[in-house]
Amino acid sequence: MIGAHAVPALVAAALAALASSGPPAQVTPQFVAAEPIWPVGRATERNLEIGFRAVLAGDVDRPLLRIAAASIYRVTCNGAFVGHGPARAAHGTSRVDEWDLTPWLRPGADVVAVEVAGYAVNSYYLLDEPSFLCAEVVDGGRVLAATGAGGPPDSRFDARALTERVQRVQRYSFQRPFVEAYRLTPGHDSWRLDPTTPAGDLELERRPLPRLLPRRVPYPSFERRQPTAHVAAGTLELGVTVERPWQDRALTAIGPTLGGYPERDLETVASLELQTIRNATVSPLAASYDPQVPVALAPATFHTLDLGTDLTGFIGAHFECTERARLHLTFDEILRDGDVDWKRLGCVNAITVDLEPGSYDFESIEPYTLRYLKVLAVAGRVSLTGIGLRELANPHADRARFAASDPRLLRVFEAARETFRQNAVDVFMDCPSRERAGWLCDSFFTARTAFDLCGEVVVERAFLENFAMPERFEHLPAGMLPMCYPADHDDGVFIPNWAMWFVVELREYLARSGDRALVEALRPRVLALLELLATYRNDDGLLERLPSWVFVEWSRANDFVQDVNYPSNMLYAGALDAAAALYDLPDLAADATRVRDAVRSWSFDGEFFVDNAVRRDGVLQVTRNRTEVCQYFAFFFDVASPRSHPELWRRLVDEFGPHRAATGAWPEVHPANAFVGNVLRLELLSRQGLGQQLLDESIDYQLYMAERTGTLWENTTAHASCNHGFASHAAHVLLRDVLGVYRVDPVARRVTIRFTDVGLEWCEGVVPTPAGRVELAWRRADGALRYRLAIPAGYTVAIENRSGLAVEPQR
Repeated sequence: MIGAHAVPALVAAALAALASSGPPAQVTPQFVAAEPIWPVGRATERNLEIGFRAVLAGDVDRPLLRIAAASIYRVTCNGAFVGHGPARAAHGTSRVDEWDLTPWLRPGADVVAVEVAGYAVNSYYLLDEPSFLCAEVVDGGRVLAATGAGGPPDSRFDARALTERVQRVQRYSFQRPFVEAYRLTPGHDSWRLDPTTPAGDLELERRPLPRLLPRRVPYPSFERRQPTAHVAAGTLELGVTVERPWQDRALTAIGPTLGGYPERDLETVASLELQTIRNATVSPLAASYDPQVPVALAPATFHTLDLGTDLTGFIGAHFECTERARLHLTFDEILRDGDVDWKRLGCVNAITVDLEPGSYDFESIEPYTLRYLKVLAVAGRVSLTGIGLRELANPHADRARFAASDPRLLRVFEAARETFRQNAVDVFMDCPSRERAGWLCDSFFTARTAFDLCGEVVVERAFLENFAMPERFEHLPAGMLPMCYPADHDDGVFIPNWAMWFVVELREYLARSGDRALVEALRPRVLALLELLATYRNDDGLLERLPSWVFVEWSRANDFVQDVNYPSNMLYAGALDAAAALYDLPDLAADATRVRDAVRSWSFDGEFFVDNAVRRDGVLQVTRNRTEVCQYFAFFFDVASPRSHPELWRRLVDEFGPHRAATGAWPEVHPANAFVGNVLRLELLSRQGLGQQLLDESIDYQLYMAERTGTLWENTTAHASCNHGFASHAAHVLLRDVLGVYRVDPVARRVTIRFTDVGLEWCEGVVPTPAGRVELAWRRADGALRYRLAIPAGYTVAIENRSGLAVEPQR
């Protein structure tokens, strides 16, 4: 083992080796002339949005914008949307993007505009680091424009403060920075449309340049989506008195550990204003939406639209008004009692727009997640056309295909795909809405889906690489990994369980990628983590009184986490085994066996595994707290097996699952939730080849979600996120256990096909791989299962038949 004090030096050495590895396509683009800049003295000013502009004149062939920035940026060329970024990176680093501007060129001068929002506050989504922009436009070997003093003197980016965005506003959520609020006047955006608009006059200074990294991940899909239908319209009652308004910690807890503007300093508070507004009359609507037909709003009226599916992206519309107006664009993933509840998710799902008389093309600079959009006109008459959303999604999620004789399975598969594409743009996120955070544990499941749907590991590599980059993680104990990253954890909170899930995922990543260089770069992190965890082991070798936020799943299991939590120790055994395999450390494997033995000895009460034991007067006493998810942890991490605990396994298979609430079986065993117990249950059914039951329970667990939002949820009910990355694992299950593409091993170049009895007449699909596509189709005919299979050149195939039928290849 290694001392925690030695980790920074070891990480630096590992990263030096990592930097020299990888394919040429992953080489970091280098700036020719650009320098990092920002307005003088304002790099840590909160929620400051700056507009940078360069005018390209003369002969331009194929201009390329090279850019790095913090916190986020949006690029337009001659007013047309080009791109949004950056891909997120670790503290002290920045990923470099390159955008081809050629499609947006026009005769004469071209205007390249970059809007940069510098938030300079801690969050789970974007880092609390000084704002900057480093950008240049190159055409072949020529530098056409650049930030700073390094480019042509007459072609430098100028800058202006975009004061139309209200600066002193509340946070969107505890996990994300500021809401968007605007005061728009005619011509506010002329600087990015008209090359004759006077240059910005902000004085700029050179800023430190972070360590530059390649983007690694593909550029997102920015497809424009529009509503499918009108939902309702009506009138509003304004000025309603609210005795006890909802006030989230993101509004009330601003201070040393949560950055933002205190409530007393806010220019507008959307969350309080919106609570003084309620529907007065409501008229249901059932018409299709036509983007050319205006939605006309009078003062104190609203209009609600349906996008058809829960989507993520930038909300936009064209506004026209002949008098001053004030709009609130509110939104959510579902309707509650037929209406949009903008605070359902514990965040402020609202954009406020004040309009002077005029015509405006509006689009948010932040991405949001919604199926339903409710536009409230508090004051003024406004006409809206072109209402819609510019998606922010993974562009490679459409590479896989799945279809089956039961159309319900396709509904679940497409919901899983939709969930994945919104949660895997640059890192693996928990949700694209409330947090947009790169959470561990969620990532274990999403990573499997990524490989199946995209046939690549590029997002996972970038996600894991971020954990390798920093010398240390501020505010956390030496050796601990952050529960989500890139993120700031100023309050010092961490989830030790999620750090263990990181090690378990890393083992699977190596099998998916063969990327020994990154695994070795992470060796100091993994061993330092295990060294830290070892300090919490008791005389039985089990982890006791783990600190901070001990998390098993969203259920009563999270109430039973002290003093000795047995699911945490089951996971610990899995992490020890994973580290042993990754780094050829057999002592860790032996240690994992001892942990499992101790858990079995203490936790199993003859019927079930008990969740925890508490220490009273120095004596450890096992409780009677028993949860469904604890049983699944025991089997998933090999503390138990159907052979070692046959009666418990039979009971779980026959008496637990999606229908237990209806049967009332074992009421004293607290039920599992979607995250993560139900997913683990399906994994265990897969391991035992119970294909028909797995298929039926997948439908029971997930079809109602797919039908309501077109995505899959964080919980079994819709009280939280209805679009959660881990839940996309359903696609992995369907491709593996129903279609039968059981395993793709790109390192050994081998495909394993496993046919099971799933009661379908036919199934077909495509699974992409780094070397090409696996195409499989099968059909029941004449008492046999007949299949067609194509695999990439150079791959071998193994066929496993557990279907109970004769298996015959079709010629």
